[in-house]
Amino acid sequence: MNYDVLIIGAGPGGIFSAFELTKLNPELKVAVFEAGHELSKRNCPIDGEKIKSCIGCKSCSIMNGFGGAGAFSDGKYNITNDFGGTLYEYIGKKHALELMEYIDGINMRYGGEGTKLYSTAGTKFKKLCIQHGLHLLDASVRHLGTDKNYVVLENLYNELKDKLDFYFDTPVEKISLIDGGYEIHCAKGSFTCKKCIISVGRSGSKWMETVCSDLNIQTKSNRVDLGVRVELPAEVFSHLTDELYESKIVYRTQKYGDLVRTFCMNPKGAVVNENTNGIVTVNGHSYEDPAKQTENTNFALLVSKHFSEPFKDSNGYGESIARLSNMLGGGVLVQRFGDLIRGRRSTPHRMTDSFMTPTLNATAGDLSLVLPKRILDGIIEMIYALDKIAPGTANDDTLLYGVEVKFYNMEVAVDSNLECCHKGLYIIGDGSGITHSLSHASASGVYVARDIVK
Repeated sequence: MNYDVLIIGAGPGGIFSAFELTKLNPELKVAVFEAGHELSKRNCPIDGEKIKSCIGCKSCSIMNGFGGAGAFSDGKYNITNDFGGTLYEYIGKKHALELMEYIDGINMRYGGEGTKLYSTAGTKFKKLCIQHGLHLLDASVRHLGTDKNYVVLENLYNELKDKLDFYFDTPVEKISLIDGGYEIHCAKGSFTCKKCIISVGRSGSKWMETVCSDLNIQTKSNRVDLGVRVELPAEVFSHLTDELYESKIVYRTQKYGDLVRTFCMNPKGAVVNENTNGIVTVNGHSYEDPAKQTENTNFALLVSKHFSEPFKDSNGYGESIARLSNMLGGGVLVQRFGDLIRGRRSTPHRMTDSFMTPTLNATAGDLSLVLPKRILDGIIEMIYALDKIAPGTANDDTLLYGVEVKFYNMEVAVDSNLECCHKGLYIIGDGSGITHSLSHASASGVYVARDIVK
């Protein structure tokens, strides 16, 4: 079948590409190919009772499907150029912010109305952080919550389903260059198009590397983020989360000079499993609905590692550490901070004796047997630094889940239109190595759609 535009990946980049294409030119024949399920069929079997840990589904409903890996995140759209990607380096800071604000407006019209927009502007916490060697990054944050985020995605799907063709459970195997466009190959056959948008997200990073190799698209080695997810009583961070909701805090360690940062803060949220290419890692969710909220807050502490020549496989490095955690714990490990600093493993008995009730059923163990010393030292140093602005962070019963890994695609060489060396082939979203957030990925989708129509 022939199309004007084929979109590979139904994450935020692919969704907003499709939305903008059908809005600006309804006559275009557009199709979206997605390796995972449609939204209504995305159900993780882990229920905490009969099934307590990952069973290795053929397609992970948390990571893949309509909405991408962000579908069951806590729906945070950070409107900023300070973090979340480097889209502004290609299209300019002003334009990038305008596109993120445009995305915010769409989310409000499609089910997100009434949610709060938080901002770091004028906050007293910036000074407090600086006084203790920490740095609070600037941002406006729209928090939809996992529940409202689902509603927005549901409404966007209903808007799009009759305007283009969706192919779910249809992973694309290969992309070929043909006269006048591109041909994609999958189990359901071959399809051709004049323009192709690749938006495969982080979970498609290995596939993206294969495509770049096959089509001689230049890439450069990117980073991997390694760390843990911290869980503690919501009261410890409530003075920050009540005003800012998401506080992105960066710390430079005294021992090594490494940067450690908070990431994906979930006030009154829950810690969850993720399955990326068969490796079980940890993440966090939170909800807008008070009835679904917990008594705990969780956030990641991540150390970014950039590798130099000759090593190029940063994702492989992260995967090997995650596999070690899976080997020791059969999945995610959890350890009390007090046990970690005393050099002993956590046990089920010590976990039961603690004042913290975990929101994820994980295996009590020893993270020092998994994470490299340099990374673990940085995380411990950061926890003590955070304890100065949020006393209680370094309590013995604070829980550390490991490992949390953020895989990034090799950064793909694209021009100011986000077009690679092959004209008409656009590479966007987290799969490009350029965007690392819902807002940046969504903005890149709108950007290329406008370029195609123009």
